[in-house]
Amino acid sequence: MSPTPEQRRAARHQFGAVPSGAGPRRGPSRGTKKPITVDLILDTAFDIVAREGFEALTMRRVATALETGPSSLYAHVVNKEDLDELLIGRLCSEIELPEPDPAAWREQIISVCTQLREQYQRFPGISRAALASAPANTDTLRVGEGMFAILLASGAEPQTAAWTVDALNLYVTAHSLEVSLIHGDKAWVAGRDELMARLTGLPDSFPNTRRYAAELTSGSTADRFTFTLNLMLDGLNSQG
Repeated sequence: MSPTPEQRRAARHQFGAVPSGAGPRRGPSRGTKKPITVDLILDTAFDIVAREGFEALTMRRVATALETGPSSLYAHVVNKEDLDELLIGRLCSEIELPEPDPAAWREQIISVCTQLREQYQRFPGISRAALASAPANTDTLRVGEGMFAILLASGAEPQTAAWTVDALNLYVTAHSLEVSLIHGDKAWVAGRDELMARLTGLPDSFPNTRRYAAELTSGSTADRFTFTLNLMLDGLNSQG
């Protein structure tokens, strides 16, 4: 008997993906279509997110793209949450993790975080999936293990390193989601000149915002991203 989706999911968490063993399908014109597999489902889901955004991704939408019914997907993926976890795992599997170097730990952790940010930004809004569940996929956990090892190599206490990994992941995910939301609907996003005018035009009860409007609106998202990572890492080894 073939393993159930729940059994496949449990096995993935321990040993990696389990082959689905799917056979060929017949198309409407009796031609042979690609067999439904977990990989095909993921490829199709990524294509939908890239073209339509994460909000458009549903099991029914994937099934329609594959010219099948949602029930066919549930033979391979437990539910939408399982699909989300697999998508994030696929993205994490493409991240290169360095051998921890005590002399270059800061550059290494920023590189890993930047790679993760770039992966999320390839697919608008997909970082929302990472916010929705605790990491359990082995590919996702691999990145957490790599980040943890880098921070331990810096000399940080294990508890401090563990919480810093969590904070870094949360920041990268939230930053990526914010960028996707801004870029997804540019019609309502104010340009810097307009935003400056709004801030400098505030009443006297906002003295600092008015005075430092230029500073508050300066820098690219990439510059702000790196600045914030460095700020989070500055006190790493001073924590008791």
